[in-house]
Amino acid sequence: MKNDIKLYEVPKVKNIQEMIVRSANIYADKLALEDLNETPIPKVTYTELLDYVLRFGAGLKSLGLEERTHIALIGENRVQWVISYLTCMAFNYVVVPIDKNLSSNEIYNIIYESDAQAVIFSESYAEVFAGSHAALKELKKFICMDKTSINGEFLYMLDVMNLDKPALVEELPEINPEDLAEIIFTSGSLGRAKGVMLSQKNLTSNLMDMVSMLFIYPEDRFLSVLPIHHTYECTCGMLCPLYAGASAHYARNLRTIVDDLQNVKATMLLGVPLLFDKMYKGISKAIKEDKVKRVIVPALSKATGALEKAGMKNVKKKVFKELHEKFGGSIRAFIAGGAAPDPVVAKGLREFGFNFRQGYGLTETSPILTLNNLKHFKDDAAGIPLPSVEIKIAEPNEDGIGEVLAKGPNVMLGYYKNEEATKESFDGEWFKTGDLGFIDEDGFLHITGRKKNVIISKSGKNVFPEELEDKLNRSEFILESLVLGKEDPKLDEIIVAQIVPDAEALIEYSQKNNVKITDELIRKIIKKEIDKINKGLPNYKQIRKFYIREEEFEKTTTQKIKRYSDKNVLEGED
Repeated sequence: MKNDIKLYEVPKVKNIQEMIVRSANIYADKLALEDLNETPIPKVTYTELLDYVLRFGAGLKSLGLEERTHIALIGENRVQWVISYLTCMAFNYVVVPIDKNLSSNEIYNIIYESDAQAVIFSESYAEVFAGSHAALKELKKFICMDKTSINGEFLYMLDVMNLDKPALVEELPEINPEDLAEIIFTSGSLGRAKGVMLSQKNLTSNLMDMVSMLFIYPEDRFLSVLPIHHTYECTCGMLCPLYAGASAHYARNLRTIVDDLQNVKATMLLGVPLLFDKMYKGISKAIKEDKVKRVIVPALSKATGALEKAGMKNVKKKVFKELHEKFGGSIRAFIAGGAAPDPVVAKGLREFGFNFRQGYGLTETSPILTLNNLKHFKDDAAGIPLPSVEIKIAEPNEDGIGEVLAKGPNVMLGYYKNEEATKESFDGEWFKTGDLGFIDEDGFLHITGRKKNVIISKSGKNVFPEELEDKLNRSEFILESLVLGKEDPKLDEIIVAQIVPDAEALIEYSQKNNVKITDELIRKIIKKEIDKINKGLPNYKQIRKFYIREEEFEKTTTQKIKRYSDKNVLEGED
């Protein structure tokens, strides 16, 4: 089916520098970026964006920062973060985006490991960089996006830009698209953090491929909510709209997403599955609580589905207009990434007229490898390989499942100063993703789980914890879960689940049934939910024990549970 998919004609760009200049020439006075919080540079048109990049680049050069210097960048999603990132790309620096949620110790570690000589940061990190630190001895310049009370130590970004004088850039430096352009570090202890090295060719090839499959229009408005240092948000949520002449709008915070969607009238929202799970659970709960809607909505959903199959367009969007208005009324697509979404949520949101699609990739692949487009998709699939990407399955078992290997111009250069890790991650020219999956008869890739997470049952069969977690998380009484294997002296390896109950659902249950919430009641309700799930599972996949957690699991910035974190170890009683 891959060859049957219509690819859109997209502009060719060799590097990010060329992309910035091209977009400024074509889209000129059109809005490019906007902060919904108050900041020193709250919004920019494409012309202004290029002007700021030129000014900042000239300013960095005047500070003595030569081409190929490594520059660290940390801050919240905002216009100045983007200007800083693009300046590094346009002026042939190597940018090191840092996760804004890391501890100061981890930040120092990444700055040390990355050989950064300058750092650009928002006011939130002023204390981190104030004073003298052994890890920061190589840093020559500290540039703050905001004016701070300790300005004596720091340069102010707008001062470096020399805004009161004309921008003096005779010509931009020549960019080799295959040179190292950015290093994205995983968090890790000293000497163990891995830095993914990406080139501008990696990034532009991914941009062109993505937009050729899922076209982005200049009229599109992206609401940005995911951490911008992460490749998913950085490539898909920031570079992608700028490449296509669309606009990116930076949400105030995670609690204001619905209001911000309405204010911006966003057409595109990139999110992690957890965001869309909560959204769908909220919609379903509101319908279930309304006696009339509980009867009418399923019937309307079925009827509108039949009409759309018959060729009528946007029927669902019109019928469920009130729901669409809640999210701004203009959503063209919800895009899920960072982890596999629940197919039930994907189908459920589509029943209300929302386009919900998922893609798959890794930081090491810039990031996208496969994508479901708006016309050709499967809810339970990671998508079809991008035009320049090749995917194959290594050593497939009897079900066709094996490790997913990838090859393409978007695959990383390697890990920074870590030849051993680089060598281990490749099989010849093929990058080893560490994910297990299979390719179906239509060419769609399906991810079954992480290779290192697989539980081997006593009978030798593979159990994928992610599949069971999806089923558990569909319960209204379960907020989140973590499934793993545990040795049992009588039963050998058994499937065990850690459960974080949904407090709101339990309170409602308590009020409705006039019962007191006790540990015994919680265990009784959760056991009933697990028993329901077990009925539909073969023996070797059934959950034999469960533990109740009071606290939510520790997560990454893309809201994936840290499966092997010390804070997420088994606790509680059987």
